[in-house]
Amino acid sequence: MTTDTFQKHAYNKERFTAALADKATLTGRVLAELLEEQTEIPPRLREAMDYMLQSGGKRIRAALVMWACEIVSGLLNPDAQIAAAAVEMVHTYSLIHDDLPAMDDDDMRRGRPSCHKRFDEATAILAGDALLTLAFEVLASEIDNPAIAVRMIRTLSEAAGPSGMIAGQAADMEGPHVNGSLAKLEYIHLNKTAEMFAASAALGAIAGRANDGQMSALLEYGMKIGLGFQIADDLLDMTASSSQLGKTAGKDAAQGKLTYPALIGMEKSRAIFETFTCQAIAAIQDFGPEADLLRQMAMELYRRTQ
Repeated sequence: MTTDTFQKHAYNKERFTAALADKATLTGRVLAELLEEQTEIPPRLREAMDYMLQSGGKRIRAALVMWACEIVSGLLNPDAQIAAAAVEMVHTYSLIHDDLPAMDDDDMRRGRPSCHKRFDEATAILAGDALLTLAFEVLASEIDNPAIAVRMIRTLSEAAGPSGMIAGQAADMEGPHVNGSLAKLEYIHLNKTAEMFAASAALGAIAGRANDGQMSALLEYGMKIGLGFQIADDLLDMTASSSQLGKTAGKDAAQGKLTYPALIGMEKSRAIFETFTCQAIAAIQDFGPEADLLRQMAMELYRRTQ
C-alpha cells in the first residue's frame, strides 16, 4: 500500500477496535433477543444454534451492515440491526457446514470445539439449516416496510445462494488444484467470500435508504475488502498458528486447496491484497469523515494477523 494512502487515512487503531467491539456486542444482543423469540425450537437444536451464534468472532460483516447504514443516513436504525443479525446467522451457518467432515473437516472454530464436535454431525447440520432459514424469517417478519424487506431478502439470498457463496464453496470443494488457474481462483474468492461482504454493505445501504451513487460505492467497497479478506485467510493459513486462528492452521496446503499463495506465491499474493485494499478505500472517496471507520476497516483487515 502506498505511503500516501496510509498517511491520509492513519486513523486511531484503538478507536476502531472499540467501535468494532461495540458493534459486535450489539449484534450479539440482537441475535440473543431474536433467538429467544423463537419459542418452539427444540432444546438441543436451540443450544447448538446459540453455541455458535455466541461463539465470539469480530462480526465484521455485521459491523459493515451497520456502518453502511450510518454513513448514508447519519444514524443506526432498527432495520440495519436486524439485517446485521441476519447476515451473522447466514455466516454462522456457513461456518458450521464448512467445519463438517464432508467439507473442510475441522474440529475447532474460534478457539473451541466446532459445532459437530461439541454436539454431533446431525445436530450441526440442522443447526446450520435452522440459522440459514431463520435469517430470512427475521427479515420478513422484523422489517416493517415490505418493500425494504423484499430488497434485503433478495440481496442476501443472491449472495448466499447457489450462484453466490454456495457456488464458491462448490468450486472450492472440487478437489486439489482442479483447473488451477487464476480465473478459477478469482471465481472461488468472488463467490465464496466477497459476495457476502458486498451484500453486507448493500443491506446497510438499503436500511439507510441510500441513493444509487451511495449504493454503488458501498457495493464496490464491500466486494474489494471481501476479496482481500479471503487472500488474508489464505496467507494466514500458512503463517499463523492454530491458537492464533482459532482453527487448524495449515489445512489449505495439506488438502491441496487452490489458494493465492499456492498458485502465485506469498509476495505476489500480498501485492494483490494491497491493490484490493487501495481500491476499497478509493471506492468510498466521495464520502466524508462519516466513512472513516470503513477506511480503517480496510486497513485493519490488510494488517490482520489472525
